Amino acid sequence: MAARFTTIDDYIDSFPAEVQDVLQQVRRTILAAAPAQAGQSISYGIPTITLDGRYLVYFAGWKHHVSVYPVPDGDAAFEEVVAPYRAAKGTLRFPLREPVPYDVIARVTAALVTQRSASGG
Repeated sequence: MAARFTTIDDYIDSFPAEVQDVLQQVRRTILAAAPAQAGQSISYGIPTITLDGRYLVYFAGWKHHVSVYPVPDGDAAFEEVVAPYRAAKGTLRFPLREPVPYDVIARVTAALVTQRSASGG
């Protein structure tokens, strides 16, 4: 049975130290790119950053990578930036054996915030 976490800290603490560092930086990057009122919770068993009570972005640690979900549609320049990390239409996968491009995570988060604002909620 999979572990059930009540906080993002509990989730992150369940990983080896080197992965914890990456997950903490992913979290800081997302929060820095999100509005100040963004919340934090566990949803679907993984860390979730919320905005206005609704999910904005999820992130998760795995044995060999970290993932960020969802990935908004963007213009050609945006698609070029995220393409190397796409694992599926709505998933970005960053291998732990390579430097994590936190700037890409920030850009995705900013795009999700813009998308949310444009949709009125």
